[in-house]
Amino acid sequence: MSLPDETLHKILQQIQQTAQQSSRALSISRAQTAQKERERRILQLTIGEISSIPRNASGEDVNLYKGVGKMFMQVPRPILEKDMKSQEKELTDDISNLNKKIKYLEKQYNDAQSQLKDIFHSSQPR
Repeated sequence: MSLPDETLHKILQQIQQTAQQSSRALSISRAQTAQKERERRILQLTIGEISSIPRNASGEDVNLYKGVGKMFMQVPRPILEKDMKSQEKELTDDISNLNKKIKYLEKQYNDAQSQLKDIFHSSQPR
C-alpha cells in the first residue's frame, strides 16, 4: 500500500508541524515551571524569615509590612502568614499542573518523532 507523493507530503508536513508546536510549547512550559519554582522558593524563604522574627519585649508582634504597588501597608503577622501560605499553595498547584502539561507535550512530541521515523523507514527502498 503506497500513498501518492502529494498525500505523503501533506502528512509529513502535518506531523512536522505537530512536533514543532509541541517542542515550542514544551520549552515555554519548562520556563514557566522554573519561574514558578523560583517564586515558590522565595516565598518559602520569606515565610521562614517571618516565622523566625521574635515578638517584642511586651509580647506583641513586631510591625510587618506588605508591599502594595508603590506603598507598604502594615499587616498583622497571622494575616500575612496566611496570605503567603495560600500563595505558596497556589504556586504548588500551578507547578503540578505545568508538570502534567509537560508530560503530555513530551508524549505528543515523541509520538510525532516516532511517526516521522516510521514514515521515513517505510519509504526507503529495500
